[in-house]
Amino acid sequence: MDMTLQLTIDCADPQRMVAFWSEALGYIPEPPPAGYATWREYWAAMGVPEEELPAGAGDIPESIVDPAGRGPRVWFQEVPEPKAIKNRIHFDLKVGGGRDVPLAVRTQRVATTVERLVQVGASVLQLRDEPDMGQYSALLQDPEGNEFDVV
Repeated sequence: MDMTLQLTIDCADPQRMVAFWSEALGYIPEPPPAGYATWREYWAAMGVPEEELPAGAGDIPESIVDPAGRGPRVWFQEVPEPKAIKNRIHFDLKVGGGRDVPLAVRTQRVATTVERLVQVGASVLQLRDEPDMGQYSALLQDPEGNEFDVV
Protein backbone atom coordinates (compact mmCIF):
# COMPACT_ATOMS: atom_id res chain seq x y z
CA MET A 1 0.00 0.00 0.00
CA ASP A 2 1.36 3.42 -0.94
CA MET A 3 0.90 6.03 1.73
CA THR A 4 2.23 9.44 2.58
CA LEU A 5 2.01 11.14 5.95
CA GLN A 6 0.77 14.66 6.59
CA LEU A 7 0.60 16.25 10.02
CA THR A 8 -2.26 18.70 10.40
CA ILE A 9 -2.06 21.29 13.15
CA ASP A 10 -5.12 23.36 14.04
CA CYS A 11 -4.22 26.99 14.62
CA ALA A 12 -5.44 30.58 14.56
CA ASP A 13 -2.72 32.02 12.31
CA PRO A 14 -1.34 29.63 9.67
CA GLN A 15 1.21 32.11 8.29
CA ARG A 16 2.72 32.70 11.73
CA MET A 17 2.93 28.96 12.31
CA VAL A 18 4.49 28.38 8.86
CA ALA A 19 7.19 30.91 9.69
CA PHE A 20 7.89 29.45 13.13
CA TRP A 21 7.84 25.75 12.26
CA SER A 22 9.85 26.28 9.05
CA GLU A 23 12.60 27.64 11.28
CA ALA A 24 12.13 24.99 13.98
CA LEU A 25 12.16 21.99 11.63
CA GLY A 26 14.42 23.24 8.85
CA TYR A 27 11.48 22.97 6.45
CA ILE A 28 10.39 25.40 3.74
CA PRO A 29 6.97 26.88 2.95
CA GLU A 30 5.40 24.55 0.40
CA PRO A 31 5.37 26.15 -3.05
CA PRO A 32 2.14 25.95 -5.05
CA PRO A 33 1.89 23.24 -7.70
CA ALA A 34 3.70 23.84 -10.99
CA GLY A 35 1.89 26.26 -13.25
CA TYR A 36 0.26 28.25 -10.42
CA ALA A 37 1.52 31.45 -8.82
CA THR A 38 -0.31 30.87 -5.52
CA TRP A 39 -2.24 28.15 -3.72
CA ARG A 40 -5.36 30.31 -4.10
CA GLU A 41 -4.96 30.24 -7.88
CA TYR A 42 -4.54 26.44 -7.73
CA TRP A 43 -7.60 25.97 -5.51
CA ALA A 44 -9.71 28.18 -7.79
CA ALA A 45 -8.60 26.11 -10.80
CA MET A 46 -9.67 22.98 -8.88
CA GLY A 47 -13.14 24.48 -8.49
CA VAL A 48 -13.07 25.50 -4.82
CA PRO A 49 -15.86 28.11 -4.51
CA GLU A 50 -14.67 31.65 -3.81
CA GLU A 51 -16.86 31.83 -0.68
CA GLU A 52 -14.82 28.95 0.81
CA LEU A 53 -11.62 30.93 0.38
CA PRO A 54 -11.48 33.70 2.98
CA ALA A 55 -9.55 36.87 2.23
CA GLY A 56 -5.87 36.03 1.92
CA ALA A 57 -6.36 32.25 1.97
CA GLY A 58 -3.79 30.61 -0.25
CA ASP A 59 -1.94 33.81 -1.04
CA ILE A 60 0.77 32.70 1.39
CA PRO A 61 1.55 28.98 1.93
CA GLU A 62 -0.25 27.29 4.83
CA SER A 63 1.94 24.19 4.73
CA ILE A 64 5.61 23.34 5.02
CA VAL A 65 7.69 20.54 3.53
CA ASP A 66 11.05 18.95 4.15
CA PRO A 67 13.34 20.23 1.38
CA ALA A 68 15.13 16.84 1.42
CA GLY A 69 11.81 15.06 0.89
CA ARG A 70 12.22 12.76 3.90
CA GLY A 71 9.84 14.20 6.49
CA PRO A 72 6.08 14.58 6.35
CA ARG A 73 4.23 17.59 5.02
CA VAL A 74 2.83 19.78 7.81
CA TRP A 75 -0.40 21.69 7.14
CA PHE A 76 -1.56 24.47 9.46
CA GLN A 77 -5.34 24.46 9.35
CA GLU A 78 -7.03 27.63 10.50
CA VAL A 79 -9.77 26.97 13.05
CA PRO A 80 -11.92 29.42 15.03
CA GLU A 81 -11.45 27.95 18.50
CA PRO A 82 -8.30 28.49 20.59
CA LYS A 83 -6.13 25.71 21.99
CA ALA A 84 -7.78 24.60 25.24
CA ILE A 85 -5.82 21.66 26.69
CA LYS A 86 -2.43 19.97 26.56
CA ASN A 87 -1.43 18.50 23.20
CA ARG A 88 -2.14 14.82 22.71
CA ILE A 89 0.71 14.63 20.19
CA HIS A 90 3.84 16.74 19.97
CA PHE A 91 7.17 17.15 18.22
CA ASP A 92 10.46 16.01 19.76
CA LEU A 93 13.26 17.96 18.07
CA LYS A 94 16.20 15.62 18.56
CA VAL A 95 19.18 17.92 18.13
CA GLY A 96 21.50 16.54 20.83
CA GLY A 97 22.79 13.56 18.89
CA GLY A 98 21.79 10.77 21.25
CA ARG A 99 23.46 9.12 24.22
CA ASP A 100 26.66 8.36 22.29
CA VAL A 101 27.38 12.12 22.32
CA PRO A 102 28.84 13.51 25.57
CA LEU A 103 26.25 15.19 27.81
CA ALA A 104 28.08 18.54 27.68
CA VAL A 105 27.87 18.56 23.87
CA ARG A 106 24.20 17.53 23.88
CA THR A 107 23.43 20.21 26.46
CA GLN A 108 25.09 22.88 24.32
CA ARG A 109 23.21 21.73 21.19
CA VAL A 110 19.88 21.80 23.04
CA ALA A 111 20.62 25.21 24.59
CA THR A 112 21.62 26.69 21.22
CA THR A 113 18.44 25.40 19.57
CA VAL A 114 16.26 26.66 22.43
CA GLU A 115 17.84 30.10 22.20
CA ARG A 116 17.25 30.23 18.43
CA LEU A 117 13.62 29.14 18.75
CA VAL A 118 12.88 31.61 21.56
CA GLN A 119 14.12 34.36 19.23
CA VAL A 120 11.50 33.35 16.64
CA GLY A 121 8.54 33.03 19.00
CA ALA A 122 8.87 29.98 21.27
CA SER A 123 8.65 30.17 25.02
CA VAL A 124 10.41 27.91 27.51
CA LEU A 125 8.13 26.04 29.91
CA GLN A 126 10.72 23.83 31.60
CA LEU A 127 14.40 22.92 31.42
CA ARG A 128 15.17 19.34 32.40
CA ASP A 129 18.76 19.31 33.62
CA GLU A 130 19.36 15.82 35.05
CA PRO A 131 23.08 15.05 34.78
CA ASP A 132 22.77 11.97 37.04
CA MET A 133 20.46 10.49 34.41
CA GLY A 134 22.57 11.79 31.51
CA GLN A 135 19.77 14.03 30.28
CA TYR A 136 19.32 17.65 29.30
CA SER A 137 16.19 18.71 27.44
CA ALA A 138 13.69 21.53 27.25
CA LEU A 139 9.90 21.75 27.06
CA LEU A 140 8.83 24.69 24.92
CA GLN A 141 5.65 26.16 23.44
CA ASP A 142 5.24 27.42 19.90
CA PRO A 143 3.65 30.85 19.29
CA GLU A 144 0.13 29.38 19.74
CA GLY A 145 0.89 27.41 22.90
CA ASN A 146 1.53 23.95 21.46
CA GLU A 147 4.08 22.08 23.55
CA PHE A 148 7.18 20.43 22.05
CA ASP A 149 10.46 19.08 23.34
CA VAL A 150 14.04 19.86 22.36
CA VAL A 151 16.21 16.87 23.25
